[in-house]
Amino acid sequence: MAGIPHDHYEPSTRAEQWLDDRLPIVGLAHATMTIPTPKNLNWMWIWGIILAFTLALQIVTGIILAMHYTPHVAMAFESVEHIMRDVNGGWAMRYLHANGASLFFLAVYLHIFRGLYYGSYKSPREVTWIIGMLIYLAMMATAFMGYVLPWGQMSFWGATVITGLFGAIPGIGESLQTWLLGGPAVDNATLNRFFSLHYLLPFVIAALVITHIWAFHTTGNGNPTGVEVRRTSKADAEKDTLPFWPYFVIKDFFALAVILVVFFAVVGFMPNYLGHPDNYTPANPLVTPSHIVPEWYFLPFYAILRAFTADVLIVQITDFLTFGIVDAKFFGVLAMFGSIAVMALAPWLDTSRVRSGRYRPMFKWWFAVLCVDFVVLTWVGSMPTTGIYPTISLYAAYYWFGYFLIVLPVLGLIEKPLPEPATIEEDFKSHYATPAE
Repeated sequence: MAGIPHDHYEPSTRAEQWLDDRLPIVGLAHATMTIPTPKNLNWMWIWGIILAFTLALQIVTGIILAMHYTPHVAMAFESVEHIMRDVNGGWAMRYLHANGASLFFLAVYLHIFRGLYYGSYKSPREVTWIIGMLIYLAMMATAFMGYVLPWGQMSFWGATVITGLFGAIPGIGESLQTWLLGGPAVDNATLNRFFSLHYLLPFVIAALVITHIWAFHTTGNGNPTGVEVRRTSKADAEKDTLPFWPYFVIKDFFALAVILVVFFAVVGFMPNYLGHPDNYTPANPLVTPSHIVPEWYFLPFYAILRAFTADVLIVQITDFLTFGIVDAKFFGVLAMFGSIAVMALAPWLDTSRVRSGRYRPMFKWWFAVLCVDFVVLTWVGSMPTTGIYPTISLYAAYYWFGYFLIVLPVLGLIEKPLPEPATIEEDFKSHYATPAE
């Protein structure tokens, strides 16, 4: 199958020719900016530029904060206060960094759910999807370690609870937990390790992002119809696509400007809205908070972790069949990581021949429930483990796994999809063509 035709780069000056002969970086930039892009992309394709900007923002502000931060249990909290009060612009750097993490996760969740709806994970983009999931896991690890660094009450006890999960792994759990902490408990060695890894992982994320972009530039960008760009000739490809510059670059930057207006309003007027009050109190190993709550972007999976208690039937059955190896705590850990794993397996669990959810009537309803389910998990993850909340968590967790493990495979066999457009050009004209055309 022929690839998508690209405009060939020809150096226009002697300096460009000299550089192109030795390091074709200008040609690479030209290829990136002129890559043929499906002309029917909608506004759900703006999140890539938001994520790229936010990653750059997090790296830059993180480097500045690291210049003034002291990774020691006796001085970490005070060093953060020093940044806020004594460093010129320090408060802005910290609030940009803290709220930037929330923007990062908001954008990545919308990016992931867009991919799930439009089937962006399907052949030939399975590797692109898997790389995206690796980026998400690296983001979660980075954010968790960063949340520990202020060394407030919620930082300390959040680290204690989450690292304690590794101790539930049979056989190696205790040794793994000790290795992760650098000792028998959350202490100075833990803080040093987390600071080092929190500084390093964003650069790993950046490398994965470059690989992610390379992957979908190789296979071609997805689009709302799921129909591939025609590759039979350059003329056909040009009917289905537009150059990335200026059309989509301008669109992306407009969307970025709108998002940043809201983002800077949050940073300027309500920077602590998403933070927990307990984290503005220095860490105290002798005082446990009444309710330990992670950051909002961890709450869906935290809810799944807590949903599977010892009185849940499936946990009891698993515990019996494994002779007590997989107890309630370990089952919760498996469920939490498994809830991410089933997303990564979506390319192989979805059996439908139609890529885009736009042409799958039954799928739309199940997917809408999945979106509501994710919001419910986020909400219930912040609630206490009393009353009706554990029951809500359990049924929401059941649906999450049921969607990927049952609904996706079965829908592909029983659903009757709607007719798809023959080409991207046909879809584009049906939405945007003028009467004269």
